[in-house]
Amino acid sequence: MSSVTVRVPAKVNVQLSVGPLREDGYHDLVNVFHAVSIFDEVVAKESESITVVVNGKWSDQVPVDDSNLAIRAARALAKHAGRTYGADLVIQKAIPVAGGMAGGSADAAGALVACNELWGLGLPFDDLMEIAGDLGSDVPFSLLGGTAVGTGRGEQLSELPTGGTFHWVFALADGGLSTASVYAECDRLREAAGAHVPWPQANDPLLEALGTGDAYALGAHLSNDLQPAALNLRPELAPTLDAGRQHGALGAIVSGSGPTCAFLAIDALHARDLALSLTTTGAAHTAVPAHGPVQGAT
Repeated sequence: MSSVTVRVPAKVNVQLSVGPLREDGYHDLVNVFHAVSIFDEVVAKESESITVVVNGKWSDQVPVDDSNLAIRAARALAKHAGRTYGADLVIQKAIPVAGGMAGGSADAAGALVACNELWGLGLPFDDLMEIAGDLGSDVPFSLLGGTAVGTGRGEQLSELPTGGTFHWVFALADGGLSTASVYAECDRLREAAGAHVPWPQANDPLLEALGTGDAYALGAHLSNDLQPAALNLRPELAPTLDAGRQHGALGAIVSGSGPTCAFLAIDALHARDLALSLTTTGAAHTAVPAHGPVQGAT
C-alpha cells in the first residue's frame, strides 16, 4: 500500500477518580472512558523517514518534531518490528489540542494502526495495545474505543458494554490546559485542604447507567476529581458549566484535565438545541454535538 487512512475518536471521562500521589509521581486511577464522534484523521504515506504534518483548526498548537506523539508511536512500532521503516504522517485535527479529550493520544493510536497496515506488519491488536500503553495512559483506549474502565494509570482496560447511544455537547475553550499542571494543582489543593485521599473505586450506579443506557442516571453520576483543579486554573469554565445545566443538560463536567466542558443531553435533538443555546448566549464560543460510544482507531 502507498497510503493508509485511519479515523480515531475523542474521548470523554464520565468518571475520573484520582488516588493519592505515588512515589513515582503518578496516581492510581479509576477512569471510565467513553469514545465520542469527534474524530481526527491520520494518513500514513510511504516515505524513507518518519515525518508529520498537521492540518486543521489547532494545527499551529501541535509540535511536528520528535515530541509529537504520532511520530513517537510510529517509531515505537518500527522498533517493535525490529526494522527501519518510514512514513509521512498527515493529521487532520478536529479533536481539541490540550482539551482533555485525548487528541494527542488519538493521533498516536491512529499512527499505530495506519503504519501497521502501511508496512504490512500484520501485528495483532494485543501487540498494538502493548506499544500504546508504553506511549501514554490514554493511547490504549484510543485504539479500543467504545466504553471501558481504566485502572492503574488508566492504561489497564476492561471493556464495558453500554445499553444504547448517549448524546453530548462539548464546549470547546480557547487555549488548552497542561495535563501535568492540572494534576499538580489537584495535589496542591488536596495538600492545602489536608484532605484524606481514598483509594479510587468505580461508581457502581454510573456503570449500571451505562449498561442500561439510562442518560438521566448517567448525568446524575458524572464525576471528575480533576475538575476543582481545572476550575481553579481556568475560573471562566464554571459559568460555562452552569449555563449548560440551566439549558437542561442532564449532567455537566470538565472533560479529563480540561478545559473542554462536556454536557450530557437527552437525545440528538436536545444536543443540537443545547449547543445552539450555549453559543447564542455566549456561554461558549464553539459547542459541538456528538454521540457515543463509537469505535476506536479504524
